[in-house]
Amino acid sequence: MSDATLQEIDAFVKANDVVLFMKGTARMPMCGFSGTVVKILDVTGVDFVDVNVLADDAIRQGIKDYADWPTIPQLYVKGEFVGGCDIIREMFETGELKALMQEKGVTLAA
Repeated sequence: MSDATLQEIDAFVKANDVVLFMKGTARMPMCGFSGTVVKILDVTGVDFVDVNVLADDAIRQGIKDYADWPTIPQLYVKGEFVGGCDIIREMFETGELKALMQEKGVTLAA
């Protein structure tokens, strides 16, 4: 991964409380896994920034290298990699996701 791509990804992750690297956008997910995570975040009341990896091949590959995680979507909270769709779904179902957001100081909608 180029230094420029690393810096761009790092800036997204560090500048935003919650970032979802996904296929498509929150308004128009382009895969079921990305759409599932968007729905979970919406139900949880989390305000997040979406990054469409389909718009930039360097970001699409770079995010996999950045987290050493082979799949997309990828969720970051307060600069920390949380996981992909299966992990987020499980955390949501057990209440861990909401607890993590509260622990990290992420404001949730009522």
